[in-house]
Amino acid sequence: MPAPAMGRRAVLAASAAAAVAHAAPAVAAPSGPAVARTTAGPVAGARTGGALAFRGVPYARPPLGELRFASPRPPRPWREMRDATRFAPAFLQTIDPASSEDGLYANVWTPALHGRRPVLVYIHGGGWQVGAGSLPTYDGARLAVRGDLVVVTFNYRLGPFGFGYHEDLADEATGDCANWGLQDQAALLRWVRDNAEAFGGDPHNITLSGTSAGGASAWQLALRPELRGLVRRIVPISACHVWQPATSLTVPDARRAYEEVAARLGTTVRGLRAAPAMALRDAWWQVFGGAPGGRSVGSGREYRGPVVDGRWMHGFDHELATPALPILSVHTRTEGSFYTGPGSPIPTPAPTDDASLRESVRGVLLKGAARVPDSLVDGCVDAYRAAAVADGLPLDPVSLWTDVWGDGLFRYLNVRLAERHARTGTAPGYLMEFAHPARPPWFGTPHEHTSPFLFGTYGIAENVGACGDGPAEAEVSAAFMDAVSSFAHTGAVPWPVFSPDRPSTLILGEPGGPRLAHPTKARQLRFWDDNAWVPQLS
Repeated sequence: MPAPAMGRRAVLAASAAAAVAHAAPAVAAPSGPAVARTTAGPVAGARTGGALAFRGVPYARPPLGELRFASPRPPRPWREMRDATRFAPAFLQTIDPASSEDGLYANVWTPALHGRRPVLVYIHGGGWQVGAGSLPTYDGARLAVRGDLVVVTFNYRLGPFGFGYHEDLADEATGDCANWGLQDQAALLRWVRDNAEAFGGDPHNITLSGTSAGGASAWQLALRPELRGLVRRIVPISACHVWQPATSLTVPDARRAYEEVAARLGTTVRGLRAAPAMALRDAWWQVFGGAPGGRSVGSGREYRGPVVDGRWMHGFDHELATPALPILSVHTRTEGSFYTGPGSPIPTPAPTDDASLRESVRGVLLKGAARVPDSLVDGCVDAYRAAAVADGLPLDPVSLWTDVWGDGLFRYLNVRLAERHARTGTAPGYLMEFAHPARPPWFGTPHEHTSPFLFGTYGIAENVGACGDGPAEAEVSAAFMDAVSSFAHTGAVPWPVFSPDRPSTLILGEPGGPRLAHPTKARQLRFWDDNAWVPQLS
């Protein structure tokens, strides 16, 4: 029925235009000094892209010395004007030689300092190990101006400094001994609430978003009882929902990891507060070096995200009720091509024939299980090949491997949690599949391909090769920004609430324009239902 389909697209486009016209009135160019007065002291920002930008604003005290592994403390106040025109360093990580343990800083973009705009807080991804809110992709000026939003990005503690568990690292004031990165994210949200008005924002209208580890963090924070009145809605994008053994350490394994790091450094676990930061970082990576089967710990096989500690994380997402907030959940069509395409963060030889495909699939399955029988590998390959034939999808080994990777670690739980929220949630949920293709030699719609379009940075030097910079990219980016802005302003988007029973997923980025459909590649997801490699929702 081509005519009704085109009519549906026209309605979606008109609805989006109406939502943006309501949510994002024209904003006059900022005038006067770019000075905001935070609760800790005044900061001087800069004008950029039609917005005011405040970079490198402390939201917590540097977690140094005795404050390493401590719960975040409010920043020390200052009286003199503080320069906020330059980013602070990323938090300490292996891939950035300029990174620093003194890294708890926020960045704010706003159209103007007056008014009460919705605030969009964005949590960067990076597997809880790398990344920063200051990356050029996350420049918030375009999104702030188009959406009439206050946009906030920030850094939080990573790796062994941010995600683990050990009683000997307990904070004497709070008793917390785990998940310091999650604690930082909560401290940032409290800082935003207390300072939103200084940047022209509404402290009672905060939307929390993030991609990958950041999307999972947004979901987890929305489950915290003490933050429910602070966060009004969430936009998890390609959330890397945490589960064991793939992306979280068990408590015994977390203890063992810190004890092994301490032994390598010739100290005790308590003594790690005084160890050189880079030596601690490197020793942690040595503990988790090589294939998972050769490590002293069995969990945290792919990433080391939050640990179920009973305080900051009471359970994994698949075990708990969905957040009692409006949710706009986004995933990409081929999450796995981030890992199987050029520039993969986990370079792996691509399969070229049936035998190497089966070994590549075994490698994916070993990310979430200590033992993978041949029958599971064969069943996975056969199921994905049959689904590709039924759906008219490519059958080459790289395409099949890509879908196995992306579905198993990302798309499966994103879709199934959206379905559960539709059945049992107490607030509306919306689902988007981002399908705009990457340019060769990249392929598919990779994990993290969303960020350049959400922030309107698809055309910058770092992104243009994979994203392009033409009219199609501009249209897709505008639609994505408008949808998130509408959600931040009103809690709704210009397409129906998601239901598994009807076409209600917005497919954004296809050549024919946006359309409503069921989540794509349903046959592939049924393999995970039938084999329970990914945890089943309780």
